[in-house]
Amino acid sequence: MEAADEAAVIRRLQGEGAIPMKAEPDTGGRLRSLLDTPLGGGSGVSRQEVTDFTRGLAVMLGAGLDLDRSLRFLVETAPSRRVAALLDALRATVRDGASLTTALSRHPGTFPPLYVGMVRAGEVGGRLAPTLERLAGLLERQRALAAGIRSAMIYPSILLVAAIGSIALLLTSVLPQFVPLFEQNGASLPASTQFLVDAGHAVSAYGLYGLLALLAAFLIFRAAMRQPGPRLARDRLLLRVPVLGGLIRDVLAARFGRALGTLLVNGVPLIGAMEVARGTLGNREAEEVVDRAALTARGGEDLSAVLQASRVFPPRLTVLLRLGHETAQLGPMALRAAEIHEEAARLGMERMVSLLVPAITILMGGVIAGIVSSLLLAMLSLNDLAG
Repeated sequence: MEAADEAAVIRRLQGEGAIPMKAEPDTGGRLRSLLDTPLGGGSGVSRQEVTDFTRGLAVMLGAGLDLDRSLRFLVETAPSRRVAALLDALRATVRDGASLTTALSRHPGTFPPLYVGMVRAGEVGGRLAPTLERLAGLLERQRALAAGIRSAMIYPSILLVAAIGSIALLLTSVLPQFVPLFEQNGASLPASTQFLVDAGHAVSAYGLYGLLALLAAFLIFRAAMRQPGPRLARDRLLLRVPVLGGLIRDVLAARFGRALGTLLVNGVPLIGAMEVARGTLGNREAEEVVDRAALTARGGEDLSAVLQASRVFPPRLTVLLRLGHETAQLGPMALRAAEIHEEAARLGMERMVSLLVPAITILMGGVIAGIVSSLLLAMLSLNDLAG
């Protein structure tokens, strides 16, 4: 949690009824979401491998095997050495008398707080197998949403790179070939053609330096985004961008609803579930809204009122959460809201791509048409000079 110092963290935990054993600064940064950070960052294990392990363990436990035998079977059938090493480490910790939750928490780069929190709820409630099955489904949905967004951006990215490459080729290779013709005839290039030729010379001479400057600017920007103030300003700005802002809101609603609903259905208390679900958002503005909603929920009030007033989350999410609060079905309604907004995010991405592709095509066509027009103007002026 965020606090001024270790003492403030301890006081807050004690006020919530917990018994803190130790508090120390987090040197690894904020809690990162399943979508933003690949599972397995610390051990080289991919998301898909974690999902397969989770589902396999659920099947073994559901078939009646104990935890040690289930983990041993998974070690023997592991698809790679790194997965086998991870599972063997989990099994060794469990064989020493620790719980599966404790074993998982020793690998934070592979198992995020959402994963560990759900397993803890399953162990406490004596329903570890069905909890792992739900967790595997959650991971698959998270991965599918992220993969869908990335896949949708592949074609516009390729088109943009091709456009930039084509323009650079025209400026640096095609246009300079006309300069000697004018020099031999003692004529000057038209102003538009001369501008393009100068631009081509600049790209040839300083293109590498420009790329290095862009890389340096990107690194500086990324370092600035690690600071709370600039990151909050960036996240607020993104939420207000037309089209993109609506897509981000749907993604945030899908993440929050899926994490909150899954945790609640598996028996995690509301406040704890909100704390974990907050860490899956990856948007500072949304995280602050969830913090305020958690304070409201501690007082026994409906958390949807705070979410609705913030206008960060879509109205449909807040309406379904209010309905879930009134009917004591908050978990299932949060999951239903997640399904709706996952579909809305998919459709929103398709709409954004449908706008990006023609926009890039028109822009590329306009620039190339301008270059070709300048070439034709130069050739016509050369013909007039010859005449």
